Amino acid sequence: MAYIYGLIIVTLLFAALHYFTELDKFQKLLIGAVLLVIILGAVAYNQYNKMQREKMLNAIIKYKQGKTITCNGVDVNASIYSLSIGTYTFIGKKNTPHYAEMISASDCE
Repeated sequence: MAYIYGLIIVTLLFAALHYFTELDKFQKLLIGAVLLVIILGAVAYNQYNKMQREKMLNAIIKYKQGKTITCNGVDVNASIYSLSIGTYTFIGKKNTPHYAEMISASDCE
């Protein structure tokens, strides 16, 4: 829905540029190109964040299913690490070689 609102705002901006400014055609095209690059950059950034979030959530689902996942070259499972839900961080359990070691779930595959 936000993309629709963004498209409406951009359309209104282009209409204002077309009808209410004294800019020549090249300046209008330059402004349009800059806006297009900014918008495409924002869309690409959103897609990248979405993919990273899905990757992290998939790792957490595998962990909760009892599977072993790899994070920064370290094998993480429920017998060695506990999961902090608030920060999505794996914390080494007491009496294990990885005691108090913290690994972010975003670093997992």
